[in-house]
Amino acid sequence: MSTTDKTAGTGTGGGAAPGTDDAGLGDAASQLSTAPLEDAPGAPAGIGVIGWARWFWRQLTSMRVALILLFMLSLGAIPGSLVPQNSVDLLKVAAWKDEHPKLTPVYEKLQLFDVYSSVWFSAIYILLFVSLIGCIVPRTWQFVGQLRGRPPGAPKRLNRLPAYTTWRTEASPEDVLDAAGTVLRQRRFRAHTLGTAVAAEKGYLREAGNLAFHIALIVMLVAFAWGRLFFSEGGKLVLKGGGFSNTLTQYDDFKSGSLFDSDSLPPFSFVLDEFDATYERTGPQKGTPRDFKAYVTYSEGADGAPKKAEIQVNKPLEIDGSKIYLLGHGYAPVISVTDARGKVVFKDAVPMLPQDGNLTSTGAVKVTDGYRDKDGKKEQLGFSGVFVPTFAGAGKGTMFSQYPGLDYPALALTGFHGSLGVDSGLPQNVYQLNTSKMKQFKDKDGNPFAVRMLPGESMNLPDGAGTVKFEGIGRWATFSVTHQPGSGLALAGAVAAILGLAGSLFIQRRRVWVRAVAGPDGVTVVEMAGLGRSESAKLPEELAELALTLNGLAPTAPGAPEDPEAPEDPEAPSEEPAEAPVEGERG
Repeated sequence: MSTTDKTAGTGTGGGAAPGTDDAGLGDAASQLSTAPLEDAPGAPAGIGVIGWARWFWRQLTSMRVALILLFMLSLGAIPGSLVPQNSVDLLKVAAWKDEHPKLTPVYEKLQLFDVYSSVWFSAIYILLFVSLIGCIVPRTWQFVGQLRGRPPGAPKRLNRLPAYTTWRTEASPEDVLDAAGTVLRQRRFRAHTLGTAVAAEKGYLREAGNLAFHIALIVMLVAFAWGRLFFSEGGKLVLKGGGFSNTLTQYDDFKSGSLFDSDSLPPFSFVLDEFDATYERTGPQKGTPRDFKAYVTYSEGADGAPKKAEIQVNKPLEIDGSKIYLLGHGYAPVISVTDARGKVVFKDAVPMLPQDGNLTSTGAVKVTDGYRDKDGKKEQLGFSGVFVPTFAGAGKGTMFSQYPGLDYPALALTGFHGSLGVDSGLPQNVYQLNTSKMKQFKDKDGNPFAVRMLPGESMNLPDGAGTVKFEGIGRWATFSVTHQPGSGLALAGAVAAILGLAGSLFIQRRRVWVRAVAGPDGVTVVEMAGLGRSESAKLPEELAELALTLNGLAPTAPGAPEDPEAPEDPEAPSEEPAEAPVEGERG
């Protein structure tokens, strides 16, 4: 037995080698190609509206145009990451417009502040969607037809195929064909006997992977569009012991998709019971965060039973399709304010915003109601504060924290009296004071009045205006509540796309034929040949393995020549020149 690896290529469509005039080989190559046949490129001339419509449809559903649309979609997404978007942060958009007054009208006409909902981005998105569907439908029907069909019969001259071997055996042609069919089916080939040859085919998952990849792309496009149109995301700062209900008015900030309905917010609530943070104590990484945990009690629905849960960074709590993420944390000094008459007009935990990694924090205390000075006049008080969880000590440094843990907490306050401007109806930053209509308290020397306090200490305001006491220290945490529909579908589409692409790249579509014909001397001549959709070194190796297995069942006859000349098979297709079709470029 001898095995030959023909060096002539099979072409991109699995066709015959150059110079081959075998009609059967041409038929086999034609059927092996899974690409839809197309007419010659170029726009039609003088064929009317229908002809132009067909030509446009062919161009839209071609691989070339699909890749161009995908590239345009990628380019179109770039402005969305460089230019502030209205759907993400209106304040940043307003600030950008103030800084670039000349570019703003141009950007607005180009819809660069709403890239993902713009007309031009939506047009590219929809065209890509249609292109993929138009590509998949004909390929799917063609693939179904191939699955229902049978491999074509053997070409007349098998020795012209890229991989070929032959030997002589004393077994009858019928026994050889039966053994060949059994061996090929054991190797998961689809095989059937046609005349004096067994035709087998394998590698259908290649085209299945190609279709799965294209379908997965459509699934991902649908999932992204769905998630973008119906998503919602909001942030909330919650003090220790405080709670949150999932209603629109409870959020500190909120953004959503264009088709989102606020009535669709799932009903739930939670209370922040405790917050723990641990930091590195020693070494070069002193102060580095190690672990953050928020312990909450939550309820689903209006009458849901309370449940305990932990929320950690990157480990959200999921309730009815919404995910609650832990974003940040900080300290909230508990401050009480007593007016000149001795009445407590304010007592609450005041959140302070961290300014550095050691949680040096700043904030504001606003006393809007109930305060009266020593003359009984109604006023509003405001205090700007700096809080440090670990103070270096008096005379040892400024008000900058040395460590994020509560080793030596200190609070510095300076006070103002007058009007906070909260009655104007304009929104204010809760962490800053508007002192345009306020006067700062002065000490006896006329200097701005400011006092640094430790927990439990208090300061007396000038001229008997009252007392401010540093009662203690609370904690706060910020949470992000997100509802992103379609994320699971997008993940499934991405996994399917990877698997489909891997199948279309690494699975080879190939055919094998085994012919057994009785020679003039009564000894059976066995021929085996293989044809792949594209050239591969694995095809001759696989054919050699199959030939060795079959040769064990139909051994070489004693004294048989190495390369016997195969007798003519009268049932094989007639030999006429045939040209293998070029594989089209449809998606």
